[in-house]
Amino acid sequence: MGLGIVLLFWAVVGAVVAAIGAATLGCATALLTRGVANSRRKVIIAASLFPLICLGWGGAIFVFQAVVNEGLLHRDLGLGDTWHAPLPNGYQIMMIDVTDQGWVYNPKTQPGSGIGEREDAVAGVRTVQVSGRYILGAADSRAFENLGKDTNQVDAYFLLDTQLGKRTQFQNYDALRHSALELGIEPNLQPINTVYSKFRFSWFDISAGLLFCLPPFVGALLLIRWIVRLRRTRPLLLHTV
Repeated sequence: MGLGIVLLFWAVVGAVVAAIGAATLGCATALLTRGVANSRRKVIIAASLFPLICLGWGGAIFVFQAVVNEGLLHRDLGLGDTWHAPLPNGYQIMMIDVTDQGWVYNPKTQPGSGIGEREDAVAGVRTVQVSGRYILGAADSRAFENLGKDTNQVDAYFLLDTQLGKRTQFQNYDALRHSALELGIEPNLQPINTVYSKFRFSWFDISAGLLFCLPPFVGALLLIRWIVRLRRTRPLLLHTV
């Protein structure tokens, strides 16, 4: 599913949920403040607009984090069918359409926006390990044919030296393990999506999440406080009448 379709889908879902929330909060506030003379209209309008404001705020924060993640941090924006993240040695990990296999590559040596297999780029990677300047992994040379299938087939093993941009291929795991041990590396290959998750999320995502949640939370508390204060004036007004 393309990014545009995904964004459109969530925009429609968000608008529907916000509209339902606006109607629900508006009606609930009207019932809770029945009999209040001062500021009742204002608080009903505020309660009705609150979900719409939250929707706009959420959309703005999403765009903000997408620009920072894609443009500055070289990570995916969190939606769509492409997932990518930088590795600490300057390489990238990427998955397209599926999360059980993908690419490990050097973005600096790729000629264009696409990814082509070269000595410092491996396709069909299913398991991987990052250890300093080295990247170890197991790949499926028929990954394109097996796309979407429930399989963990691997038929090639590799060791990438990211400083030299050199790849060494092995026919079996034992050969890879022997070479890794000579470099002082204990092999511990993990699924590519596990390694992706380790390097995809950073302090910025935590900050963006807090920025996404805290202002609406504070706004909700202030709205509740406003409604409660108005309700406390209701018995006095009724008694006066």
